[in-house]
Formats: sequence, structure tokens, C-alpha cells
Amino acid sequence: MNSSVTESALRRALARARDGKTLDLDEATTLLHARGAQLDDLLTHAARTRDAGLEAVGRPGVITYSRKVFIPLTRLCRDRCGYCTFATVPHRLESPFLSPDEVLEIARQGAAMGCKEALFTLGDRPEDRWKAAREWLDAHGYDDTLSYVRAMAVRVLEETGLLPHLNPGVLGWRDFQRLKPVAPSMGMMLETTATRLFSEKGGPHFGSPDKDPAVRLRVLEDAGRTNVPFTTGILIGIGETVRERAEAIFAIRRTLREYGAVQEVIVQNFRAKPDTKMRDTPDAALEELAATIAVTRLVLGPKARVQAPPNLVDDQYALMLRAGIDDWGGVSPLTPDHVNPERPWPQIDELAAKTAALGFTLRERLTIYPEYVTRGEPWLDPRLAAHVAALADPATGLAREDAVPEGRPWQEPDGGFAAFGGTGRTDLHVEIDTTGRTGDRREDFDSVYGDWDSLRDRIGAPRRFDADVKAALAHAERDPGGLTDDQALALLHADGPELDALTALADDLRRDAVGDEVTYVVTRNINFTNVCYTGCRFCAFAQRRTDADAYTLSLSQVGDRVDEAWEAGATEICMQGGIHPDLPGTAYFDLAREVKRRAPDIHLHSYSPMEVINGVSRTDLSIREWLQAAREAGVDSLPGTAAEILDDDVRWVLTKGKLPADQWVEVVTTAHELGIPTTSTMMYGHVDTPEHWVAHIKLLRSIQERTGGFTEFVLLPFVHHNSPIYLAGLARPGPTVRENLAVHALARILLHGAIANIQTSWVKLGDELCTRVLRGGVNDLGGTLMEETISRMAGSENGSFKAISALEEIAASAGRPARQRTTTYGRVPAERIEAARRTDGIGHFGKRLPLVSG
Repeated sequence: MNSSVTESALRRALARARDGKTLDLDEATTLLHARGAQLDDLLTHAARTRDAGLEAVGRPGVITYSRKVFIPLTRLCRDRCGYCTFATVPHRLESPFLSPDEVLEIARQGAAMGCKEALFTLGDRPEDRWKAAREWLDAHGYDDTLSYVRAMAVRVLEETGLLPHLNPGVLGWRDFQRLKPVAPSMGMMLETTATRLFSEKGGPHFGSPDKDPAVRLRVLEDAGRTNVPFTTGILIGIGETVRERAEAIFAIRRTLREYGAVQEVIVQNFRAKPDTKMRDTPDAALEELAATIAVTRLVLGPKARVQAPPNLVDDQYALMLRAGIDDWGGVSPLTPDHVNPERPWPQIDELAAKTAALGFTLRERLTIYPEYVTRGEPWLDPRLAAHVAALADPATGLAREDAVPEGRPWQEPDGGFAAFGGTGRTDLHVEIDTTGRTGDRREDFDSVYGDWDSLRDRIGAPRRFDADVKAALAHAERDPGGLTDDQALALLHADGPELDALTALADDLRRDAVGDEVTYVVTRNINFTNVCYTGCRFCAFAQRRTDADAYTLSLSQVGDRVDEAWEAGATEICMQGGIHPDLPGTAYFDLAREVKRRAPDIHLHSYSPMEVINGVSRTDLSIREWLQAAREAGVDSLPGTAAEILDDDVRWVLTKGKLPADQWVEVVTTAHELGIPTTSTMMYGHVDTPEHWVAHIKLLRSIQERTGGFTEFVLLPFVHHNSPIYLAGLARPGPTVRENLAVHALARILLHGAIANIQTSWVKLGDELCTRVLRGGVNDLGGTLMEETISRMAGSENGSFKAISALEEIAASAGRPARQRTTTYGRVPAERIEAARRTDGIGHFGKRLPLVSG
């Protein structure tokens, strides 16, 4: 036993493990030192935990494995790990990449031998380092390695029926969006969280940009955010300390708990290889491996799946099973372990016999673990559902013993959006104001958003602020857009006479920028579906496809609503929808064309940046290409929704899987470069702080100064009543009246000279507060909407539509004239004004629905 660990500390830690207590980092570190009789005790406790987990999922005594083939797509890599023999240099290879024929030949041979998994193994982004890799990709028409991975995964699915498991190294959020439709599972070893092994010269990961622990931890989080069943693990014996080893286990536990996407954890022992920098480093001892497996099991708990590769444990199968594994990993009857080529796989019959001799039953699983197979959405993309179902036992989620892999189309012809929709509660936009919603939350409330308790540590408290409001006001009068962060924060804390002074200053700036007219647009919202599995924790609109309030409109229903809007005098259709997992690749374009077919002269304001990214991933186009196609289909401008707060620390509490802030910025700036205008928005008053509001508004100003593409800034106070994050006790009940007044005024000040139009939301604020913010810097009331379901589902009590006369009354209450505008704040043709006046801008809604007042 290590001299730094006392006998009494080890006894106490073992006693806590025996009693099923939650271990802390110090206790886990202590237990990693167990040897001899104490190691036996540790293994007993770990095995008992494993057995309880298997019993809970209905497969007691079952140890799993996956029958697979290795497809080493490329052995080139931009990293330089000191222990790796897989990565090599171009002159040692006949070709930088396997050809499609070579990939398919391996896959076909594997399928003939009963394999069901195709493990794509490759180095990280070799084109960034090796000219030969870049030239090969260019010559074969692929933008990057991941494009080739995606294409080959589709070929394997379609021509062999094997299920791809992708190990392409470090992936970003966008990469997961792009690859999830072609692979039921993916993976990347965390290896270690010891930064010094990456940052210090001579370390095993020095000079390897993809081995930065912070980068690799982000990959685990992004896998969780995108609902990708993900394999990870640790590599022991590469120079980490015992405590650093424990820290890596706890880092995996955090992402496992928060997102639930870690489908298995591999505990792998270092084995020295000739011709590597670490050839003289001693192998990790098998007792050390057993102790690490046992601690991993105890820390991660009974629900985790823990694996040890059987070709790296010599003949110590019993030791590994005693330590608490429940999976032997992938075993190939055809291909070698390309990462550890000197260690052959055991024969599957031999592995089954040895497992049985130890009192367990060996069962084959698929590359996607059975728990995720049986859960289905959102973990399994619908385009892969048939491929998985062909090989899975529907009762257990394990592999069917009699299943024979057969190629099948990856994406069935779907006829576009025309063959989609027309299901569910399609009159919800009407009924939400009469009969209301069926329940206050969706049926999968406890699972779709991740683990609520693990989010609490991410939420920061506002800092105490001693504001010098008068000095900040004086500076704002001289240089509104030049306020420092602290001066802006001071203004957000204004109250009483100082708040009055702030709103008066903002109103003066409004008058200088846009005059006294209060503008509004006659528009119809069309939310074509509310089925969504993104997991936005603030959203009460999203439903599962089986929920009572779920719906998806048909193309003709969308078109009929466009007709109604045009008859009511609308100049704009604002169209957005949930991220429906079955949405056809052409859906957004089909919808846009239908809108323009029904009303060629109407302005189509459609598709948030999140929808753009969804469209990009479904069509495998670039953002620029997708936006160009959308414009050709009829999209005139984009709503700048999905922004919420443009700070990822806040976003990853507010949402589970929505696009990161940098992706939102990339979408809107690309749109602006193409001449497509967008709005900009901010949803505030939930788990954010005033510091976030200031940073968000300043970021928008910086974008506007570069592109000039924002038509307006829309402030969206958080509506809490039915919001999941509020129901879970993590968010506050929206901003106060004082905060609403202050932030609207501050937006006018900080954006002065950049974004001229500041819009308030009557849906969220109600008439009285709208009147007050109109006196404090706001010049626009948004639109008539005709149908507003999103805020109403969240519990807003201000109705689903607002007549022209009602909007003009709000303006009059503020002492201001009102004017109908176009989407881009231009003058409306007389014919449209006349048509709108005939129905008060709300068409049949004025006859069919009671106006709900706030």
C-alpha cells in the first residue's frame, strides 16, 4: 500500500463502499491503493453494485459484447501521442485513406461472419497536418475527413446493414449534428484529465492539440447535448498520478449524470509498444487495473456500463469480472485490434466459455447499448431506426441471435414535406385560448432535459453591486454606445428617480433615432410543429410526438393559413417550428415554396438559427449553401430567435441541446453577408444575471457594426409558469417590472447608432407594461401575430393575437402615433393597409376567439 495512504483511511473508505455510500474524490483516491485482502474486499463491493444494476435492467448475470469489424479509415493523425502505433506517416501507407471499395470489402466480410458493428477508427483531422491527406480528400470530392466518414457510414448502412460506431476523435456540437443521422453511437476516450501530460514537454500528449483534457471533456458534454450514445473511458499508466486517475473518473461521472449520454466507460491499461516514445514505460499492473475498474464501478454506480478490453488482460478474466465490469467491448472474428495489434482478440466461443465458467452468460449487444435502443428518440435518429430494429431484440434491446445484417436504404424516399404532417392537435393555436393545454409538462419531463440536480452547480448568483447610477447616466448622455460594463450594470440597478431619468434618456435617444411613431407589422405566426427533442429547459411549447398536445401541420394546412393571413391584410408570415426528428431534409424549402405559392408578395420571415443548423445537418450543406437555397425557396429574412442569452455558461443550463453561441453568431453573420436580414433577440430573467444582459447586448452591437444586418432588437422576458426549468425549481419567475423598464432603456442606450429599432413583446409584458416601456426607449410593438402558441403554452395570459386597434390603443396610451410597417420597417402598400383595416389585422380571429387580457 502507498505510504501516503493510511490503513485507517483505507478501512473507512472500504466501509463506506460496503455500505453503499457515495464516495468523494479523496475516498476514491484512497481505494485505488487497495491491494491484497483489501483489494478483494473492494472487488466484492464493486461486483455487488454491478449485479444490482444488471438486476434492475432485467438481465441479471449477463455480460455483453459486440461482434464487430475494425475499419481503419485512415492511420494519419495530426496528434503525436507518445504511446501510439496506430498513427503513422504518409510514406508508410499505400494511400492516406482506405478507398470506398476497401471499406465495403471489410464490412461485407464482417457481415458474412455475423458481425453487426462497423467500428470506424481513424486519426484526428489528418488533413490539418498532412498534405497527402488534404490532397486525397480534394481529389475525391470531400471537404474534410468527417465528410468522408459520413459518406462511408452511409455506404456501410446501405450496402451491408452493419451499424457504424464512429471514433473520429474530437468532435464539436456541429459535428455531432452532422454525424448522428448516420451512426447509432460514437466514442472517444477521455484518457485522462491531467493537463500536465498534455502541456509539459516530454509528456505523452505533448504536441497533440486534441489531447487537451478541456477539449475532450467538451466533447463528452456536446455528445450529451446532442443525445448521442457515447463511449468513453480512461487509460491508466501513462504517467498520471492516482489522484489524477480518480479525477478523470469523477469528470466522467459529472457528464454521465448531467446528460445521460455516456453509454459505456472503458477502463484500459497501458501496454508499452515497440517503436514508440514510451516503449520503456512499465505496463500498468493488472491488480492496478482491477482496483481502477472497481473504483470506477463504485463512483459511477449500478446504472453505468463498465468495460475492460479482453485482449489486454492476459488470462485474468475472473479478476476483471470480480472488479465489476459488465461488458467485454467489441470483439472481432475478422480484423485485428488496430490500436493494439500485438494483442489478438480471444475467440468469441472461448470468451463465452470463460465467462460462463465464472457464473455469467455472454450475450451479444449492438454498438448502441440496449437502454438506448429501447428508449428510441431522442437517442436514436429516425433514419437509423429501421437499421437498428432489424438487428435488435425489441424486448431487451440486445442483438437478436438470429439476425443477419442486410443493407437497406439509409433514408427512405419521403416525398418531402408534402407527405408529412397533418397530425395531432393542429388547432392548438385556437384551443390554447379556450380549452388550454392538456398538462403543465410533457410526459418525459424527468428524462429529456438531463439531470436537474446536476445543473444547480452551474447556476451563478448575481454579484453584489454598489452602483454609481448618476455617474453612469452622465456618461450615457455624452456617449451612449460607449458605456463600460460597470456603467451599464449601474444603470440596470437604477430605481426610483434614477430609473425615471434612465427611461427619459432612453426615450430622448429613441426620438432622435426613429422619431415618435410606434410601429407594428400585420403578421401571422405559423408554428408548423411543436414536436421537438432538443431539450430546451425553458420551453413549454415542445412536445413528444405521443403527447396529447403534440401536433404537426400538413403542407396544405400551412398553405391555408397563409391564405387566411393574406386575406386579413398581412404583409408577413413568421414561420418556425420544433426540431422534429422525422423532418424531411427538404422540409424547410418545401414550406417556404408553399408560402410563396399561396402568397407570392408576402414577406417570409422564417427559420431560427437552430432550424438553420438542423437543416444544414439534414442536407449536409454548409451554412452558406443552405441559406442560399432557403432564399431561392422564398425565405426573405430570418428571426434571430434561439439566442436566449449568448453565453454558453448560461445556455447549457437553459438548454440541453440547442446550438452554442458561436453557431448562432455564425448563422446570422453568414445571413447578413448574403444580404438576408435578421432580427436579434434576448430572453432574460431566468438563470442569468444582469452581467449577461450587458454582454449579450454589446455582442449584438459588435455584430451590427460589422454587418449592418439586424433590423431590430427584441426583448423577450422569461415567461415562467409552465417552463420546465421553473417547475424544476432552478429558474426565477421572470424579471421584475423595474428590471423590464431598465433593460429596455439600457438596450436603447447601448445600441444607439447601431440598431435603430427596439421592440417589446406585448405577449409577454401585457398592455400596461408595454405602454411604460414605450415611454422608455421602445419604438416597436411587434406584430398582430394572429396565432401565438409558444408563450401561451408557457403560461402567458396576454392572448394569442392583437388587433390593429388594440396596438394603436397601446401607442395612444403612451402619447404616441402608430404606423403599420413592413418587416424591414418600410412603408406598407395602400392595398395591404386597406385589407388589414377591414379585419383589424387579425382576420377570422376576431370572430372566433375571445381576446384574453393580461
